[in-house]
Amino acid sequence: MAFVIEQFKALSSQKTVAPQLETQPVTNKKADNFDEQFKSDFKKSEFNEDFDREFKRDFKIKENDRLDDLGHDEIEFKATSPTSRKTNINDVVEKHEFVLGNNGKISNDSLGFEVESTLNIEESVMMPTAADDEDYNGLLLNVELNKDILVDNPDENMPLEDYDPTLELSSFKMPLIDLLEDHKIEDSEVSNEELVNNKNKIVETLKHYKIEIKKIKATIGPTITLYEIIPAPGVRISRIKNLEDDIALSLSALGIRIIAPMPGRGTIGIEVPNQKPEIVSMRSIITSAKFQESKFELPVALGKTISNESYVVDLTKMPHLLVAGATGQGKSVGLNAIITSLLFKKHPSQLKFVLIDPKKVELTLYEKLERHYLATLPDSEEAIITDNHKVVETLSSLNREMDNRYDLLKKAQVRNIKEYNVKFIARKLNPNKGHKYLPYIVLIIDEFADLIMTAGKEVELPIARLAQLARAIGIHLIVATQRPSTNIITGVIKANFPTRIAFKVASMIDSRTILDSPGANQLIGRGDMLITQGSDLIRLQCAFIDTPEIDRITDYIGTQRGYVTAHMLPEVSSEGETNAAGIDMDNKDDLFEDAARLIVVHQQGSTSLIQRKMAIGYNRAGRIMDQLEAAGIVGPFEGSKARQVLYTDEYSLEQYLNVLNGNAR
Repeated sequence: MAFVIEQFKALSSQKTVAPQLETQPVTNKKADNFDEQFKSDFKKSEFNEDFDREFKRDFKIKENDRLDDLGHDEIEFKATSPTSRKTNINDVVEKHEFVLGNNGKISNDSLGFEVESTLNIEESVMMPTAADDEDYNGLLLNVELNKDILVDNPDENMPLEDYDPTLELSSFKMPLIDLLEDHKIEDSEVSNEELVNNKNKIVETLKHYKIEIKKIKATIGPTITLYEIIPAPGVRISRIKNLEDDIALSLSALGIRIIAPMPGRGTIGIEVPNQKPEIVSMRSIITSAKFQESKFELPVALGKTISNESYVVDLTKMPHLLVAGATGQGKSVGLNAIITSLLFKKHPSQLKFVLIDPKKVELTLYEKLERHYLATLPDSEEAIITDNHKVVETLSSLNREMDNRYDLLKKAQVRNIKEYNVKFIARKLNPNKGHKYLPYIVLIIDEFADLIMTAGKEVELPIARLAQLARAIGIHLIVATQRPSTNIITGVIKANFPTRIAFKVASMIDSRTILDSPGANQLIGRGDMLITQGSDLIRLQCAFIDTPEIDRITDYIGTQRGYVTAHMLPEVSSEGETNAAGIDMDNKDDLFEDAARLIVVHQQGSTSLIQRKMAIGYNRAGRIMDQLEAAGIVGPFEGSKARQVLYTDEYSLEQYLNVLNGNAR
């Protein structure tokens, strides 16, 4: 039975390590002389002679006892220094070794000892015989001092300085607070008269239906006021929930939202819009202590809660965001608030945006940031992607970037981008082996419904793959749409976007589609929104930032020295080139020529046309279409559109087929 416990105690604060203390094993001594023998040996050393050692002994260990059950408070070990210096644990360390005697006693239980079972007397050379004094505890005490490993020339072995990713744009200055405006409206505060009137109307309406209230409390927010009520015992919550329209009628309010019950409060909440709603300025959120002192990787300032607290979240924890709402309810302003909050916190070397704007007018304000914050394809002429055909290539490029980053993480033996960058900054990764500093990439799509209508699965599948895998390597998605219907926000999309924002929508069905719960249809608009993260549903007033403010911020950043070009994404081949590559024209399908004639007659390069007219399966029709493309009869793949037919008449087609067959022979 052996027990091992390790603990180190400092004995001196001097930088030089004390010399080795050597003592002889104490054998065949009585217990009363044990302390004297130790102190005598200790004073022979070069330690300070004023050290005082005290031991309290007579501690028993049974053979079946667990060491955790022993009463350590009965044992004390003291080391005091006459000099009032603080001890340094790295300077002098002691280690004690104890051997349990045949009588089962141990005289000291100071931590840092080793206990062995020596019940077999024949195997122990240091155990006393029965002729010795019966009070002897058979304890062997060895004291040894461990020395620090000292560096002879510290300056010669100093590591390299940490890599600084901001060094290339070291002169870059973050945007100033003065670039933002304060949009506060005078006389927007809720008056006491309004509060009392609303309270009385709520209580009176509930009394009409014989519902008694024990307590009511009001919390004033920027656009709504939350009235929390505690009903009398025996009142069913469902009765109050069903009176939503009646309370709205009595208050003459734009929309009432009842939360029954309030999570974690034991009350029922009634949200009533204020008569004069307050505008939450982006300046007030940026200057708040919660945003300025945040330690988030990608802090996003969205707005203010009902209790007038700034709401700041970390985009890396979301990790993707789905935004929905009717036209004109604040989606684009919300996206501008997200982008602005990131611009105020992150250096251009740490963050890149990929902006997709099918509407062509919402995100064009950020073109001035091309050489600082934007990422594009190598052959792209515009920094903001507005062409739907380029969207598929951009998403494919992001997927390739994701795969490349995962390869780097695998080589570096880390799990996420944060650990990778920490290792790279500490110069533990070799750039000659392909390692580089990885900035965060935020993909923003302003109108997702338009992409689904024009490209369908070609857009949905790469977005779903990015949402599933990309968070660990620093690619985060923010997707906005004004049509939160099930054919736009599919189950695959919803499953990979756990954080969702809903502005005012037209119907309860749309609210359930985006939030999985009603409530977004009862918002009052103009930035009033609900955000859900997991099971939490929080109502916010989105921060407002106007177009002139964005212009000033982009001008301030754009006029500074930037990189030579925008951040380049990996180059990918188009879908049509991929399909046409590797087609063996010597093994054409038997229906190849008939399909070519069919396509030219109908002037429609559609796989479904070949499948329907020739009564064949989709896979075979798809292979024939790939062969037609490789032969140059139809154009490349164009999403959901039919392929372009490159021959206008059958005569020219027949001539080409004859040449093709001749070449094949």
